[in-house]
Amino acid sequence: MASPSSVPRWTPSPSPSRPLHPRATAAVGDDIGMHGVISPRAVGAAIFPFGDVLTSPPPLNGGPRRDDEHGAEEVGNGDIAGRKVAGNSGSNQQGVFLTWEDLWVSAMDRKGGRVSILSAVTGYARPGEVLAIMGPSGCGKSTLLDALAGRLGSAVSQKGDILINGQRQKLAFGASAYVTQDDVLMTTMTVREVVYYSAQLQLPDSMSRSEKRERAEATIREMGLERAMDTRIGGWASKGISGGQKRRVSICIELLTRPQLLFLDEPTSGLDSAASYHVMDRITRLARLEGMTVVAAIHQPSSEVFELFHGLCLLANGRTVFFGPASMTNEFFASNGFPCPSLRNPSDHYLRTINKDFEQDIEEDLESKPRSTSEAIDILVKSYRSSATLQQVAQQIAEIRDMGGDVVKKRNQASFMTQSLVLTGRSFVNMYRDLGYYWLRFAIYIALCLCVGTIYHDVGHSFGSIQARGSMLMFTAAFLTFMAIGGFPSFVEDMKIFGRERLNGHYGVTAFTIANTLSATPYLALISVIPGAIAYYLVGLQTSIDHFIYFALVLFMCMMLVEGLMMIVASIVPDFLMGIITGAGIQGVMMLNGGFFRLPNDLPKPVWRYPMYYIAFHKYANQGFYKNEFLGLIFPNNQAGGPPTITGDEILRETWQVEMGYSKWIDLAILFGMVILYRLMFLGIVKTVEKLKPIFKSLMARVPQKSLS
Repeated sequence: MASPSSVPRWTPSPSPSRPLHPRATAAVGDDIGMHGVISPRAVGAAIFPFGDVLTSPPPLNGGPRRDDEHGAEEVGNGDIAGRKVAGNSGSNQQGVFLTWEDLWVSAMDRKGGRVSILSAVTGYARPGEVLAIMGPSGCGKSTLLDALAGRLGSAVSQKGDILINGQRQKLAFGASAYVTQDDVLMTTMTVREVVYYSAQLQLPDSMSRSEKRERAEATIREMGLERAMDTRIGGWASKGISGGQKRRVSICIELLTRPQLLFLDEPTSGLDSAASYHVMDRITRLARLEGMTVVAAIHQPSSEVFELFHGLCLLANGRTVFFGPASMTNEFFASNGFPCPSLRNPSDHYLRTINKDFEQDIEEDLESKPRSTSEAIDILVKSYRSSATLQQVAQQIAEIRDMGGDVVKKRNQASFMTQSLVLTGRSFVNMYRDLGYYWLRFAIYIALCLCVGTIYHDVGHSFGSIQARGSMLMFTAAFLTFMAIGGFPSFVEDMKIFGRERLNGHYGVTAFTIANTLSATPYLALISVIPGAIAYYLVGLQTSIDHFIYFALVLFMCMMLVEGLMMIVASIVPDFLMGIITGAGIQGVMMLNGGFFRLPNDLPKPVWRYPMYYIAFHKYANQGFYKNEFLGLIFPNNQAGGPPTITGDEILRETWQVEMGYSKWIDLAILFGMVILYRLMFLGIVKTVEKLKPIFKSLMARVPQKSLS
């Protein structure tokens, strides 16, 4: 326990950004308010014609900022007011007021009941201010952030009112952005490329390429990444930027549109104390200059970072311990017997007081006995619920609701054509640089085709070559295409990036599907032609160029088809190991029904002949290969009692039981149709899952709840 001193233990240390004793009053006619910032009494009907402006409760502004002299110019005479934003465009714009009232979030437990994650949480966030959501691990910080951003999954349900500018409305593209806790970035790209590609996707076509590039580089400089602009993100194959720099790149991407509402999940994770301060300081400055509403879930900020916050929402076990101006938190804890010792980081003290993971006695003032963490939480929660601060929060929310506000409109973004072209170019470059995407497979395909070519080398035209040709073609249709699952881990990484960008509205699933298909086409064509030619001509199949072109086309279609199949698997099974197992199992079943291991007429009719034989793409690949190779050839017949020769047509009908009612080009057309079908299935599954999530949420919300605490 700290030794007594003349200064109260809960008194914060003075700093340049926050005086030890802020002014409690202001002189008549002075524009500086109680926290040393420009008074909101000047904000008014010119920007927010919603009625009379208000004088209480106090704003969340936690303390004076060094950038106040060039920050938001506020006009009017009240606390709830619009802001005249001195942003990049210089135009006036209304900020976004976000409120949530009596918010409950629950999840299903193992016994079938409901467990509350958040219990009756209430609060608000305002333009030009940074609201920090703090609390120990598992307290519900990220859940609250996801609920406010409309990102809760189908496994949880929520109740309560979440309003934007006093009304229910969906968050629109460009008006809001969400920086996830995980930094999901293309590892083969440089910092400049990552941000510039994102700028081309998000910013409207009315901006020129040079303007988009300038916006991207300006945003990179704002996050202090000038020296790393031309450094690759880095991954398993090569070292790149640090984890803290990746965090800043993720923030850069979402700041490109200068959103009115910004959600940050652990923005300082992976950063040292100096980098954390500079990042949050830049975000605070942007919030003031752009009139941006910032809500950040943050675990354990340094004292300097904590001083940058205007408001604080402190959670413990899903309950609100404190909500209000961050500068008032020390006073609240001290008044309830938990003062912050001198020279201790205030945020450390708050989290130590309410962290139940390590149940222990909590220091109080010198005249009181220590209390357990559970007792401390109960004391603080009960004190907050009966305090005037909560009444002021409720009044503030009511006033925000009553004053009304504009509907947040979707901002213009790049056209569908631009998005498709940019995504195609970005994906093509990523595939070119990522050795594991296609180049490693390309080398393996060459090795396999050399093995096939040497094993079946120059099979000739003997009677025994009939079986050899069929086996070689089956191996090509089955096992060479089977190797396409080798690129699944790289595709899963693409899906993670797609998921992050799509949730933030950068582009849709259709543009992603088209871009992935177009960018993969040259690489799959290369794999089909070069390794395919090695196997084809070493074995000694029909030498005419038209026969080889057909062979390469069927091989190409099979690879495209398997890639589409793995896209479907990735949309359902996002884990790459489970996805590979699932994809391999599906292909194995199709392979068994392809007409080689068991001839079509011998397949059991229920299930395996109808419908599996006609669903398996191996059927059409094998038949196309067989027709392409055997038609027009004549082989000696070694069968006793038979004619001296046997034609390719007879081999197809009797030996391989091939359907001869249509040409080989129909088989190729069916494979092409299946390629399109699999891409459409991927698109439909992603959109269907998205539409089903709200239904699951509503069904789960009807289950009775019980509290965690």
